[in-house]
Amino acid sequence: MDFWIRLITLIIVALVLFLGTTTAFAYLTLFERRLLARLQHRIGPNRAGPGGFLQPLADAVKLFFKEDITPTNADKVIYTIAPALAMIPAILLFAVIPFGAYLDLSGLLGESTRVVPLQFTDINVGMLYLLSVTSIGVYGITLGGWSSNNKYSMLGGIRSAAQLISYELALGLSILVAIMLTAAPAQQAGYPLPVCNVMFPNEAYSALSTCRIVESQAGWWNIFKPTGLIAFAVFWLASTAEVVRAPFDLVEAEQELVGGYNTEYSSMKFALFFMAEYIKLIAVSAIGVTLFLGGWRGPGVDTLYSAGYPNVAGLVSVGYFLLKLIFFLFLSVWVRATLPRFKYNQLMDL
Repeated sequence: MDFWIRLITLIIVALVLFLGTTTAFAYLTLFERRLLARLQHRIGPNRAGPGGFLQPLADAVKLFFKEDITPTNADKVIYTIAPALAMIPAILLFAVIPFGAYLDLSGLLGESTRVVPLQFTDINVGMLYLLSVTSIGVYGITLGGWSSNNKYSMLGGIRSAAQLISYELALGLSILVAIMLTAAPAQQAGYPLPVCNVMFPNEAYSALSTCRIVESQAGWWNIFKPTGLIAFAVFWLASTAEVVRAPFDLVEAEQELVGGYNTEYSSMKFALFFMAEYIKLIAVSAIGVTLFLGGWRGPGVDTLYSAGYPNVAGLVSVGYFLLKLIFFLFLSVWVRATLPRFKYNQLMDL
């Protein structure tokens, strides 16, 4: 019975994670367009629904009904699966990201203890998992550009491979700093990990665990430590290049490559590439929040757990995480509205 309850709980968490991710993607596009409009003294989308609230739905319907064109000379098999190869790793990144602490549903399920972690899973090599999955996404973009049999698409794919591989090293080094800051207090006698021990009671301590990284920031967040601040700056620059965002969006520079790697794509295949880009932006921002901004930690969370209000504490922890995530996404949009695109040689020399 316990196995089935756990399985059903995991399925529900996975569905909520998937639906939440796709909804966040849809309204991130609206958030970006409205914020860019405000920064550039424009009105922005305001026709579909009240205040433009239904604009993402209108965009989805438009793309769904567009004609799905496959170029005659394209490698049709790879051309078809490339968008999925870009999309799947972007979603898999969320598997080990802690969006909150935990809820206690003991009363609802009629058991003495039924803790529901607000994280799909936690593994002892969580950060290695994130780095490996992040690097897989380049295959979808590169294969999409190559299979289109178009010179602009091919150049976009080559640029993507060079850019993502180049900035993986800087991204990994910045993450290593956060791991070292996590490992340091673990050497102290009696180092407490109360929330992680409740969420995942059978797991040993590991500095590569995302849950432990958040738990280690119970005092000062990593961004407030000298080495952590430098690592945060490096992480932010490298992650911006990693998700191909302005001013590092050389992969799809319209003035040079028409549309880049997705020039020949249309309809829902184009939509999958578009979704992959924004979902990966959300995922990388969530990783940054977890590593440097304390994750779901904030004033009052531990106090509410100690006072016997675990469900309120869990919801408050999710609220803290979302606020930090919105701040991270705001930085990305702000930079896009402010800085011009680098030349390709400048990007690679940086």
